[in-house]
Amino acid sequence: MATQSLAERTISENSLVVLLQGLHGQVTTVELRDESTARGRVVNVDAFMNVRLEEVLYRDRRGNVSEMADLFVTGRNVRYVHIPDHVDIVDTIQTQLEKIHRVRCFTEKGRKEYSKKKK
Repeated sequence: MATQSLAERTISENSLVVLLQGLHGQVTTVELRDESTARGRVVNVDAFMNVRLEEVLYRDRRGNVSEMADLFVTGRNVRYVHIPDHVDIVDTIQTQLEKIHRVRCFTEKGRKEYSKKKK
């Protein structure tokens, strides 16, 4: 989370992609626009919904299954992401937002993201 730019953090905290980022380490299924699916452990989700999975079972639209060590899916190819039943959605979102705010305000007084120009 700390390596994200200001723009990515802003996008994350203002959209539900923050829920997907909270699935880090969880096994889930990502349905793609070409009607294929990928089931694996979430390694990373960025603000643009690009998803990186590991230990993947990939099923193409014809039903052929293949195993992959890892898979990168661009955000524009994601149709659905299945949220596992055991994940508390509200708690996951709150936890991720707290992580974003910790990065944004890492001192007692809070960090000024936009520095004021002195005249």
